[in-house]
Amino acid sequence: MFYNTSKMLKVPEGFSEAPYEQVVLKMNGFSVVESCLHTQRTQGTMFLEDHMLLFVLKGQYTIFFGDKTYRVNENEMVLLHKSIVVQYEKSGKEKSDYLLDYMMFFLKDDLLKEFIKMNDFNHSYPSVVVPITVKPVNARLKGYIESLKPLFNDSNSISNGLVKLKLLELMFDLVDTDKTLLLQFLQLKHKERRSITDVVEENVYNPVNVNDLAYLSGRSLSTFKREFKEIYNTSPLKWLRNRRLDKAKELLSNTTYSVTEVCFATGFENVAHFSKVFKERFGLSPSVVKQSMNLK
Repeated sequence: MFYNTSKMLKVPEGFSEAPYEQVVLKMNGFSVVESCLHTQRTQGTMFLEDHMLLFVLKGQYTIFFGDKTYRVNENEMVLLHKSIVVQYEKSGKEKSDYLLDYMMFFLKDDLLKEFIKMNDFNHSYPSVVVPITVKPVNARLKGYIESLKPLFNDSNSISNGLVKLKLLELMFDLVDTDKTLLLQFLQLKHKERRSITDVVEENVYNPVNVNDLAYLSGRSLSTFKREFKEIYNTSPLKWLRNRRLDKAKELLSNTTYSVTEVCFATGFENVAHFSKVFKERFGLSPSVVKQSMNLK
């Protein structure tokens, strides 16, 4: 089994300290990220806290999710669900000095609900899952993206609520130019029910919380907790923590991973917190367990 032993970027939260080649437009919890850089190849892993719509203006952005690969080329876009872990590879083209230019739009559930309510789409849920596909970016959407440029150049003086209005405008433009995207928006709001055991086993070592698991299973938080307890005879939070700690102890005792690597590999996000709950469960700190393994 593959374990991601480096800290996973949670987005858009992880963009709060943007690098020099990246600008974040954020207000009232709504986020738009513009990134322009020169790179032959950059790879990483990220956890999507919100639904993400990715536009590539120059270069190529490749997303790996499960056994699927989505290659988003120049003037193309892709929509991805929240609460999932994806790997990515991004690069510019040699003929353009490896320039990579893209925008990420993060769509919260509340925004989707408001958009759907404004259009009276409540009764129109898709009967089948709409596959996530790469779509072309037409002239109208390019014009919309250009309209955002001044906001990035003067982000400190944006009036309250403008980012939200611009995201709603984007959703209207998307649906007007491609009606199939409406089905994808409806699917985001109305997640298909899945087996709880399948969902938790697939995500136990990802940096997900109970709210994320409830969403991925297609249930409300209260329903998910109730049904989870019926299956596992304990709360999701306690089960998730104990399962991760058991795996952490196994990795510390049988691999060369460091304490920090084990922390990230088992779904924890903070080494200090990981060490604290590990000692509470096993009576020994992770470093002591690691040292014992090295003495064998």
